Amino acid sequence: MLNILVVDDLALNRRLLTVMLEHQGYQVHTAENGLVALQILEKHTIDIVLLDVVMPVMDGFETAAIIKERFSQVYLPIIFITSLENEESFERCLAVGGDDFLHKPFQEVILNAKIKAHCRIRNLSQKAREQNLQLEYHQNQVEREHEIVEHIFNNALENQYTFTQHLDFHLSPAAMFNGDMFLVAQSPIGSLYCMLGDFTGHGLAAAVGALPVSRVFYTMVNKGMSVSDIAAEINAVLSNLLPGHMFCAATIIELSNSGKSLSAWLGGLPDTYVIDQQGQILRTLESQHMALGILEEDEFERGLIHIEVNETMRLVMATDGIIETVNLHDEFFGEHQFIEALSSKENINTQELIEIVNQFSQGHEQQDDLSLVLLNCLPAPEPEQEIEPFSPLPFNFSLSLNSKQIKSTDPVLEVVDVISKVAGLNAHRANIFLILSEAYNNALDHGVLGLDSEIKNQDDGFLIYYQEREQALEKLTDALIIIDIRYCPDTLALYFTICDSGNGFANKSDGQHNLQREHGRGLSLLSEVASNVAFNASGNQVEICYQLSINSAGSD
Repeated sequence: MLNILVVDDLALNRRLLTVMLEHQGYQVHTAENGLVALQILEKHTIDIVLLDVVMPVMDGFETAAIIKERFSQVYLPIIFITSLENEESFERCLAVGGDDFLHKPFQEVILNAKIKAHCRIRNLSQKAREQNLQLEYHQNQVEREHEIVEHIFNNALENQYTFTQHLDFHLSPAAMFNGDMFLVAQSPIGSLYCMLGDFTGHGLAAAVGALPVSRVFYTMVNKGMSVSDIAAEINAVLSNLLPGHMFCAATIIELSNSGKSLSAWLGGLPDTYVIDQQGQILRTLESQHMALGILEEDEFERGLIHIEVNETMRLVMATDGIIETVNLHDEFFGEHQFIEALSSKENINTQELIEIVNQFSQGHEQQDDLSLVLLNCLPAPEPEQEIEPFSPLPFNFSLSLNSKQIKSTDPVLEVVDVISKVAGLNAHRANIFLILSEAYNNALDHGVLGLDSEIKNQDDGFLIYYQEREQALEKLTDALIIIDIRYCPDTLALYFTICDSGNGFANKSDGQHNLQREHGRGLSLLSEVASNVAFNASGNQVEICYQLSINSAGSD
């Protein structure tokens, strides 16, 4: 039932309006002046106010202004009932909040029409307010949930600001939550691990994958696992967790504690660059694999790129939001302008690079998450975490592989798994993996198969090389590779001997290496990670000594 308040200082007018309105089924409240009307409005829900202009105590002009001020949450129509005819009075009625007029003497038909019209407007206003309250409630709920999720994310993504000398990075989400993520951790032996990832899309849906990925990353780095192990485990988790249309393009980096060698797994992100202090590109690391979360475990590719670096070098990683930034003409920023930006200033930082990107966009709305990382190739500080004590027992491990086994297996990972179970050695897993993989692949490719790395310098050289490698493996007979590993607790060292049945090769240690070359870095990396690398005269056997103490691991 509609509640109407009649405000008039004349009892006859109040009575006349009450009879008319009650005849139409309305509930009527009356007041003889504005002050009494305000008291009734405080106590009762009123839908329409019929307000006289000239009254004692508080007139209609003052009353209307107060009503609009105090009861503005929902549209409350004020219809002035007046005998005034001058335009100035009408204008003042509207100025103080009046919505309509009703002239004395009253005409019941016109009165009913005006009440029904304003009632419809009030009903719409009430519905709108209810909807706004519901929206406000849900918005508050969403904001609260976002605060909780953001708190969880901030606690899950740790260590980014720990290595300020090594890392300069910028993460700029296109939505409240970032579909890009940047993870940093240090292994027990001091190697610095970084992962830049870009999930499909952006916002909360894209960001949810960061939690399981970060847990895997931090756990495995803390155990000293290799970059390839970390990539494989994250791929397995994401392939089971994410829907088919989602994946995570990623670059995972390990910088040795000496800052002199770097291992990278590259899956789906734009090119990574090694630059000098002037921003000139020394080497381009192109994506080698599909993004994480796409391939099944048996299809996943673990291949890494290993390079030597020094203190004058920087590594540049970026997600595709950088090069795919567009301006008002729908032109892409692109790789070429990004490379030019890197060399626009000596030792340029991420903030300066982002400013260049923003200037190019000319205020165009950000369409994707922007993430950029500059890694300075410096020695890492010694880790603070406790290291598992080394086993006091010596051991020997020996493995002989014939032609059939060489063709059908890659023994490196299984051997590393076995060795890592010895107390204290798991922290060195990444370096053990690097030593074994480089030494074994060198024995297989150049010793047993007799392949020449110079093939890779040709156009499509890598493709030709691996085609020849497959053909040579198929024809392989009467071959042998022996892996012998000895752990000595007295000297805290691992001794590797890898011998092959090939004709041997010439080991040229001229010390002149070109960083632009895409191959041939394996032996130099062995010398960097290990304390001693020695070949026999014929070149078909290598002996490697790896010191297990942090201070000597990876030292010259």
